[in-house]
Amino acid sequence: SNRPDKWLEMVNGYQAYALETPLGIPLLYGVDAVHGHSNVKGAVLFPHNIGLGASGNASLVEEIGRATAREMAATGIFWNYAPAVSVPQDIRWGRTYEGYSEDTELVTRLSRAYLQGLQGDDLAAVDTVAGTPKHFAGDGGTVWGTSRTNNYQIDQGDTQVDEAILRAIHLPPYAAAIEAGARSIMVSYSSWNGTKMHAQQYLILDVLKGELGFEGFVVSDWGAIDQVDPNYYEAVVKAINAGIDMNMVPTRYSLFIDALTAAVDNGDVPLARIDDAVRRILTVKFELGLFERPLMDDSLLSVVGSEEHRELARQAVRESLVLLHHDGQTLPIPADTSR
Repeated sequence: SNRPDKWLEMVNGYQAYALETPLGIPLLYGVDAVHGHSNVKGAVLFPHNIGLGASGNASLVEEIGRATAREMAATGIFWNYAPAVSVPQDIRWGRTYEGYSEDTELVTRLSRAYLQGLQGDDLAAVDTVAGTPKHFAGDGGTVWGTSRTNNYQIDQGDTQVDEAILRAIHLPPYAAAIEAGARSIMVSYSSWNGTKMHAQQYLILDVLKGELGFEGFVVSDWGAIDQVDPNYYEAVVKAINAGIDMNMVPTRYSLFIDALTAAVDNGDVPLARIDDAVRRILTVKFELGLFERPLMDDSLLSVVGSEEHRELARQAVRESLVLLHHDGQTLPIPADTSR
């Protein structure tokens, strides 16, 4: 039943099973709460990023991140696949609304504020969650007609720019997010100059983890490793060696486990790469306090859909409205105007 208390019961149920395993390592359950905890009936929904970008109000965006974190934590979920730090360059991209703006500076400023709202001053606090800046890197810069996914035209396509442009337009939000304490980053389905991002060892290992000093874990997008190579074994080897720490496998989890195990046994994936990934994931779980508090109680359930959060959403709607044309008689709109 899609109610906050049932979500809490479900997630705690999964966690209880995890704690029965030999090592008792708690799960880190993640969800797309990209504009509020929107999978949960009764949760407060906020304007998408494109609307919040129109507001230009970083303090408001931080408050929205804070409210979203509290509603997530109430249901026992402490990992949010947000914010999208995309910098859309072609409005035909169907996910343009997930970006705050086409302007890198505005995207950087607002996404950092949202991440700070989610994570607060103490990641281990009971009402904070880990954010996930995404999709690394250049998802908003793909070229029309370059996608190789189904009949897509631009989504999951190829960002055909040199490194200087990639660094100037698409990388600054990640640098700011890392500085603000980002602990997980999601990689993009898209490509950079013909190579899938999930296989971009230079960008993930050398730039993200090396140059930018990212110490959290890198997570794949939904089944995205599958797109790296037609041969699934080769796809797994390339992606893990490129620096993917956690693979989001929607269905064929046993196939992935078998492929990666074989790759390590065969020496195609160094054990050091596995150790690095495990260390990164466990570190974030410890930072979130999951080992000390694996099961969430019901003390925060009353905040889900609260009037305080709804008023915040109303403010966000008011500030995100954009007047495209005013003929001198448009505003104010009479209260009795028919829809």
